[in-house]
Amino acid sequence: MATNSDPTANEASASSDLESMMAQRREKGAKWADFGHAAYGNDTGPITRLHAVNETHKDHDQAKLEALAAEGIHYVVAGRVILKRGQGKLQFVNLRDGTGEVQLFISKRDVSETDWAVLDLIDAGDIVLAEGAPMRTKTGQLSIQCKKLRPLTKAVRPIAKFETVEDVEIRYRQRYRDLIENHDEVAAVFRARSLVVQSIRAFYDQRGFMEVETPMLHSLRGGATAKPFSTHHNALDVNLFLRIAPELYLKRLVVGGFDRVYEIGRNFRNEGMSVRHNPEFTMVESYQAYATYEDVMAMTEELFRFVDGRVLERFPQFAEGRAFTFSRFERKRMIDAVTEALHGSLEVIRLRWKLLGGDGNWEDAKAAALSVHDGITADGRAYLAKSRTAGELLFALYELFAEPFLTVRYRDGDKSVPVFIVDYPFDVSPLARKKDAARQREQYGEIEVTLCDRFELFVDGRELCNAFSELNDPDDQASRFRAQLDNRTRGDEEAMDFDADYIRALEFGMPPAAGFGLGVDRLVMALTGAKSIRDVVLFPAMRPEAR
Repeated sequence: MATNSDPTANEASASSDLESMMAQRREKGAKWADFGHAAYGNDTGPITRLHAVNETHKDHDQAKLEALAAEGIHYVVAGRVILKRGQGKLQFVNLRDGTGEVQLFISKRDVSETDWAVLDLIDAGDIVLAEGAPMRTKTGQLSIQCKKLRPLTKAVRPIAKFETVEDVEIRYRQRYRDLIENHDEVAAVFRARSLVVQSIRAFYDQRGFMEVETPMLHSLRGGATAKPFSTHHNALDVNLFLRIAPELYLKRLVVGGFDRVYEIGRNFRNEGMSVRHNPEFTMVESYQAYATYEDVMAMTEELFRFVDGRVLERFPQFAEGRAFTFSRFERKRMIDAVTEALHGSLEVIRLRWKLLGGDGNWEDAKAAALSVHDGITADGRAYLAKSRTAGELLFALYELFAEPFLTVRYRDGDKSVPVFIVDYPFDVSPLARKKDAARQREQYGEIEVTLCDRFELFVDGRELCNAFSELNDPDDQASRFRAQLDNRTRGDEEAMDFDADYIRALEFGMPPAAGFGLGVDRLVMALTGAKSIRDVVLFPAMRPEAR
């Protein structure tokens, strides 16, 4: 005899119970036909959204509502039955549509015998249409005094609340169910996401940027260093890549005379998944002629405050418990962030580092870096050891020792502040403009790093955007593309292709410009307090469901 501790027996019992409930619901749906209703009806006619009902009458007392009813004010509403309760000759039904909820007050004396009989065949989850005048119950709750009731759609599967942590994966796979069963919490995040996109668009439109659309199928890998998805176009018999980023196409438009352009769209990267990474994600990229990365930094602060202000105005609950503030923004050079993080132990590297034409050994330099921190993991040591230049090693040190602790080091009271990390090594920025000659190189004893006009913004420890003054020298860009090809021969699957057409575009002359890229998913995570990117993507990538 099976016990409750037998998971197989429990699953079989639950499956049997579900099948029984679904069979009962199908029978009820079939009986709707006896009263002239299809189990999956249509042609509702004009309806009033529930939000409009609530807003119109939120301040009306029962006397006012009775007067309106006497004047013939009534509504036809439709939605999903969330809760059904009551007994005898009085029933209450909580109805929800895409805008809100309202209660149906259904008395046997107010509806026809047919509609009262149909009510017994309606379950939570069904979609119905109701008609009646607004009223308030004895407890003061705004309701619709139902005069007519029509079932529209039978929900064969019952509504059942998620109860365990393990159900999270089911919620991601079955977002429709998640939205039904956890509506208030989940829907608010995605309504906020929609508002974020609307606000970004409004911000750029107000500043004279033009929204454009560029190809999502590319013949070359470019625009960012990442591993692409590949596909094949049968008619042209060519291999194509889903775009990593729209950057090179947007900059072609700047060459063509569109001085301010932006695009909000999907990008695809064939890389690992985590709480911050989904293989397809939404970005906004913008390019502005006659601007520098410092101009874009100032604009970024305005953008974040503008978007966040609109979100909190509509969804003030997202400010509760927030660990960061937009009261101010910190700006920190990468080399300084590393030096602060290592508490001066960068001096160890300076003393032992002899490279780039010196009489020292590059392997000795990397060994010095590996000895900086006793707690470095094996993966971290391997990552540092891959560095081939001073700039790559500086970036690796930053990623290991500075970036994970930005929220700890840069604070305003009990909250972290957003941090712009600026002046990236040229070695890890193949599309960014080198700094002007007077500021281009940093010398630290035997260490020399070539820098570029680039920043990344970190909010609550997450990198949200990347920007730089654009490289518009065609010869310099061509040499960097060739360097990327060299990296490919060394096994770098994320290296870019050589884009000859983009070089040709630069040869026509691109004005001085600055570019900006923002991860919309991560921005929504930050503003809503979501812990995983899957919480802000309606249908995140998942492993195929077991069958």
